[in-house]
Amino acid sequence: MVSFGRVMTAMVTPFREDGSVNYEEAERLAAHLAANGSDTLVVCGTTGESPTLTWEEEYELFQAVQRAVAGKAKVIAGTGSNSTHEAIAATQKAAKLGLDGSLQVVPYYNKPPQEGLYQHFVAIAEACPDLPIVLYNIPGRTGQNLQPETVARLASVANIVAIKEASGSLDQASQIRRLTPPDFKIYSGDDSLTLPLLSVGGSGVVSVASHIVGHSIQGMIRAFEAGRVLEATEIHIKLFSLFKTLFITTNPIPIKVALKWSGWNVGGCRSPMCEPSPDVIEKIGAVLKELSLLETQ
Repeated sequence: MVSFGRVMTAMVTPFREDGSVNYEEAERLAAHLAANGSDTLVVCGTTGESPTLTWEEEYELFQAVQRAVAGKAKVIAGTGSNSTHEAIAATQKAAKLGLDGSLQVVPYYNKPPQEGLYQHFVAIAEACPDLPIVLYNIPGRTGQNLQPETVARLASVANIVAIKEASGSLDQASQIRRLTPPDFKIYSGDDSLTLPLLSVGGSGVVSVASHIVGHSIQGMIRAFEAGRVLEATEIHIKLFSLFKTLFITTNPIPIKVALKWSGWNVGGCRSPMCEPSPDVIEKIGAVLKELSLLETQ
């Protein structure tokens, strides 16, 4: 049975001042994450600014992160697309690198119906039968919701093993759990919903906050699994302001600010993302200071 652990970090992509990818900092950050609570790194997802990366940059990032965490954490490649043909080609190329899995986002902008979504994901899975596939449902960005009934159909495909569920609905997560086999994993796509999702059968989180509090999130999930629910709740409440502040404006703008506050040279975001306002920077700094998270490298 495929396992990506409890905490998968949706890794940022570091950039240099000239806007080019900083592969050296990506390797350094990846190694740090693997040593600080991350079981798996998701490379070139939403937080990694995949819409503004070239495929060439993405493949180089996959390899850089793979080198940095070999034997210490798993690596999942964000190779989804709103073109089935393009997603297949990208996933096949990533599979040849020996990565541990692929994150496949719901096709965006073209809004296919549920049958189209089903056929899209099946085609990718069948083209890469040896690569575990994690579905990624984020209707706020894609414009289309992957319905629980469709997820259940897809869960019967051998190498579709999990979903990153970022609809924000515990009812939807509950329905997915009700309709899918026990070994099909459900990961929260929202840090603030990780603990509630565990209570309805979730397995963990694809996290943004784990860039800076990975051990704490890992501890929260382990505490819940061990039946220490009050301890898990205490961790959740302690980190709740951080979870919400990291989404005070569009991800990954806040987490890059937080990482820079903590001494990481991750650079800014590529256009059309923009620099945050001074007010946003101040609020992020305040919550980091409150939790004693500055200069934690």
